[in-house]
Amino acid sequence: MQIIRRLGTSPRQRGSLSGDCCPDIFELGDGNFAVIGRDATILLTPELPLETVLGDDSRIVIIPRETLMHAKQDIPDIQSPRGHRAIRASA
Repeated sequence: MQIIRRLGTSPRQRGSLSGDCCPDIFELGDGNFAVIGRDATILLTPELPLETVLGDDSRIVIIPRETLMHAKQDIPDIQSPRGHRAIRASA
């Protein structure tokens, strides 16, 4: 597994100078994403909808809204199975 790139700005660019709050989002070489955030599994598991299954190796992670908003520009659009960008219908 390999980290390809950070999505959005670094924690330092978002104002985390102390290093004690470093949420981040990364794109992986296999096309998946990795998130650094605060583990809220114990707190939020009872709040999950009934049809939601949390696997033994899964965690619920909270990232600040600002982190996701800064990453928005770097999140790829939905792609077709062949890897080409899907064309969005205009409203």
